[in-house]
Amino acid sequence: MPLALLALAIGAFGIGTTEFVIMGLLPDVAADFQVSIPTAGFLVTGYALGVVLGAPLMTVLGTRVTRKRALMLLMGLFIVGNVVSAIAPVFGVMLAGRVIASLAHGAFFGIGSVVAADLVAPEKKAGAIAMMFTGLTVANVVGVPLGTYIGQSVGWRTTFFVVAGLGVLGLLGVARLVPEQPRPEGVRIRHELAVFRNVQVLLAMAMTVLGFGGVFAAITYITPMMTEIAGYSPSSVTWLLVLFGLGMVGGNLLGGRFADRHLMPLLYISLGALAVVLALFTLTAHDKTAAAITIVLIGGLGFATVPPLQKRVLDQAAGAPTLASAVNIGAFNLGNALSAWLGGMVIAAGLGYTAPNWVGAVLTASALVLAIVSGAIERRTATRGRLVAEHAPEPVAVAVGRH
Repeated sequence: MPLALLALAIGAFGIGTTEFVIMGLLPDVAADFQVSIPTAGFLVTGYALGVVLGAPLMTVLGTRVTRKRALMLLMGLFIVGNVVSAIAPVFGVMLAGRVIASLAHGAFFGIGSVVAADLVAPEKKAGAIAMMFTGLTVANVVGVPLGTYIGQSVGWRTTFFVVAGLGVLGLLGVARLVPEQPRPEGVRIRHELAVFRNVQVLLAMAMTVLGFGGVFAAITYITPMMTEIAGYSPSSVTWLLVLFGLGMVGGNLLGGRFADRHLMPLLYISLGALAVVLALFTLTAHDKTAAAITIVLIGGLGFATVPPLQKRVLDQAAGAPTLASAVNIGAFNLGNALSAWLGGMVIAAGLGYTAPNWVGAVLTASALVLAIVSGAIERRTATRGRLVAEHAPEPVAVAVGRH
């Protein structure tokens, strides 16, 4: 594997850290800016919405320059956003910094995947892409807990300066290690947009929004839930996030292993189990041991849905997967934004810090319903295709004589 993949993995590590570390620092940021926890939750919502808008926009704009130049510009945008967050004098400026950083998220993974695949032989493409995405999963095991610890010990602003430093390392790595590649051909927007008329593509993306949104409904408010309900000290949130990250890594590996062979059954099982676990979290959150176990399960079951959901979109948009793939990355974050907003609403309504778990359970159960509908449509279409083929008339041979 070429060293250029290390540069991409470092960039992915920084992006993954800045996306998730805010969950562990939410009370500190809220106290510093003198806003409520639900209001501080908009830092999650704003970031997620920025990914939703930035993923397709930056992917299309990125085709106007070489892929290496696009990756460098995206890392520059990421650095600026995190520095703005670190020096923000008021809450609104920090929110703007989060949105600026988020614009680089989806396009970096979309363009970076293409670059990673082009760096190696055809039989190693999947491994190269997986290596880049390793940065994202490791961020949740190392970067997020470490960033939370730094933020709680030294101050949350220091965490964002450190993340900006990771962005600088990623930028320098891309500049030094990633080879120049020809500028990609122009994207045919009309052809790419046509896949969104396919009901199965829309159902797959809706499953992404609702299914992964269920995870964020609980995890966004994990710090106040664990400190106020379970009785953990604020410093314990660091290792609780490590448990969540380990669950993510395990679930992602299992999902990737079985998605090729049993995609829809895997979705049925993982979404159904995730809905049940999220509902039970309203009870297990009152016990330290049970809460810790539940956090691991949420990470594992939640990220077991990621490979099959992404593959489902790519399969259904096989004719023009570029934009659909970028939009589905945004769909994950749209689910994050929706669930963080709904979770903040139920807390603000006085229903308590465990109420977002019910929000997550309902969202995930809705995704399961859509998965069942999608599977039924697919089976009906396949059956109709077989019947048409069986009853098709035999071709009639026509003799052509010479006149």
